[in-house]
Amino acid sequence: MSQIDFHKILKEERKKHNLSQEELANLLTISRQSISKWEREKGYPTIETLIQLSDIFNITIDELLKGDVYLKNKIITDSKKLKYPKLKTFFDTVTMLGLLLIVAKIVLFIFTKLTTVEFSFLSGSIVYSFGPLALIVIGSIGTDIFSKKYQ
Repeated sequence: MSQIDFHKILKEERKKHNLSQEELANLLTISRQSISKWEREKGYPTIETLIQLSDIFNITIDELLKGDVYLKNKIITDSKKLKYPKLKTFFDTVTMLGLLLIVAKIVLFIFTKLTTVEFSFLSGSIVYSFGPLALIVIGSIGTDIFSKKYQ
């Protein structure tokens, strides 16, 4: 059983629908050169463009991908990359929150030394004492893990 790859399917579907490369490119709001590049096996479209192609040709994405192992793997890799920024941003935010809380603690410390105002309700709290450090450690570990996992 011979496997037909994405490039051949794209060209066949485009011709079956009587579309030139230029017309298909206009429907996708991309350049004609992109269509040409894909048909000449010099590249692949994004996931979003694959969805548009499946709509234009009225076929499933699975039919577009058929036997193209490389493209299937590319989509899996791309989907992991979509997750990565959100998770990394979350852990970066946790780290920054910890840093901001440490700065706030320093400001409060200086303020209490320069004035007679005391914040006794904060000083004995374990969360107040170690919370910012814990946030920095957790955020940094999370950022490091996701940076390595989805390079």
